[in-house]
Amino acid sequence: MSEHTLLLRSYHNLSCLVPSLSLFSPSPPIQISLSPSLSLHYTTPIYIYHHHTRHRYYRAVPKTDKITTFSSIPLPLLTVARIFRMVVAAGSKFNLRRGNSGSCSSHNNVVINDCDGGEFSRINKSGCYSSMVEVDKDPSCVSFTTFNILAPIYKRIDPQNQGVRESDCRSFWLARNQRILDSLLSESSSIMCLQEFWVGNEELVHMYEERLGDAGYQLFKLARTNNRGDGLLTAIRKDHLSIVNYRELLFNDCGDRVAQLLHVQSVNPILQNQKDSLNQEFLIVNTHLLFPHDSSLSIVRLDQVYQILEYVERYQRENRLKPMPIILCGDWNGSKRGHVYKFLRSQGFISSYDIANQYTDSYADAHKWVSHRNHRGNICGVDFIWLCNPNQARKPMKTSWAEAVFSILKFQLRKASLSEDDAFTFLKGDNCADSVTYFSFSEALRKVKLIGVPYGLCFQQLQDLWNQVDVDGNGVIDFEKFKVYIQKIWNSTCSEHVCMEDSNTEQEHEAVGFKVKNAMLFPREMEKGLWPEDYSLSDHARLTCVFSPAKMSCSSL
Repeated sequence: MSEHTLLLRSYHNLSCLVPSLSLFSPSPPIQISLSPSLSLHYTTPIYIYHHHTRHRYYRAVPKTDKITTFSSIPLPLLTVARIFRMVVAAGSKFNLRRGNSGSCSSHNNVVINDCDGGEFSRINKSGCYSSMVEVDKDPSCVSFTTFNILAPIYKRIDPQNQGVRESDCRSFWLARNQRILDSLLSESSSIMCLQEFWVGNEELVHMYEERLGDAGYQLFKLARTNNRGDGLLTAIRKDHLSIVNYRELLFNDCGDRVAQLLHVQSVNPILQNQKDSLNQEFLIVNTHLLFPHDSSLSIVRLDQVYQILEYVERYQRENRLKPMPIILCGDWNGSKRGHVYKFLRSQGFISSYDIANQYTDSYADAHKWVSHRNHRGNICGVDFIWLCNPNQARKPMKTSWAEAVFSILKFQLRKASLSEDDAFTFLKGDNCADSVTYFSFSEALRKVKLIGVPYGLCFQQLQDLWNQVDVDGNGVIDFEKFKVYIQKIWNSTCSEHVCMEDSNTEQEHEAVGFKVKNAMLFPREMEKGLWPEDYSLSDHARLTCVFSPAKMSCSSL
């Protein structure tokens, strides 16, 4: 029987050798054999082979030489993603099973070169599972995935016409989001935190609700304010975790950003001893911070994080919760060198991915990995799963916030090419006395646009900042003391921020926290600081971390 070969390479390089058959494909090249009767043919066995990582997936042992026919489906509407799902679905009828190591014949296989991180119980060359879910089967472990899935209303698909978005092409966004769901469900994390979820499209929302719901997830979605079109989606596996409470936080700022807070409890108890057991509880936040279009938005971004931590703290206090882990997931739109990162570190949070890979806060480790290529073409690491255990000492939040604002001030003064001595003279202003007054301090902040602008510090925040340095409250600060205070902040590191003495007066008791067991970025090239050019699933990587419960001593709140 004569067969035609269809080779699809990208949106812009479409090569179709099958008469009157028009298919579009995302960037992964796919090779499919179709007969003139429009039936898919193959020889035994079928391999689905990941060329980039050299991993093999499923092997089907067929009982016929024909999987299925597409003759009853309007072919111009088919996408490669749909064909692939039909192949896999059909394969399940023929004793679909995981394959063993070995070589693949290039002409007898359906070949998918997929760099998009879609995995189906991946098998490495030695025949061992290498996906996060297969590695960590301990029922007491909890897995978290955070993924900015790039809303179709923001995805540009024509370099020559930036106004054309993926949302204008249904077949494009539908196929890509089906692949995103394939990727997420193959991982099957306990908790999925998605950003840029297209809440404004009912068809896409229904698709996620149906597929994740059928897989046993409970979904919580939250739209950004002012009808921006996108928002957040958090999915919880009901066989792993139960929901104690759910809250929503609206920042109501220039970025129309929002956050979700979930109080969850493990379904399976954690055995403490032979007579007693308990269910682990923890708090999780999903958010997407404002993009720093310019340095004037640094205060807004810092304020968003401050509001999140303040909200979590208030929730714990109002509900009289015992000390428990806090996990912050999302797209933070800032790297390890940024003010938000340093603020969270000063509040006792650790970056799970960095801990799993033994990276420090040093400059040398700041660019070891990436997770995002922004609209300017820059690659950076901005997606984090933050963990704060109940035994972690934390500075007073207003103290950490003030230090972060002074760090922003330092950045602004450096932009003005001021030396450190000139910077202090600048803060002193025209005051002849050897002191800094509230007025001179305010005028200095106004000149660097930290106040007096729409997105700057409000009056109360300015007062809080001044009160951190005006310890005696007389409205005047000795210039040399002020200089020592600021220098201490400007010369400190993240690690110094969290080196605090625990109070010996508080009663200690045992709590259950988390230990970072594993963490991975997909595609894996991003773990080496590289962005794969053939990756098209999103403009962000998928980050997954696995935590295991750990007993620890801590003080009461």
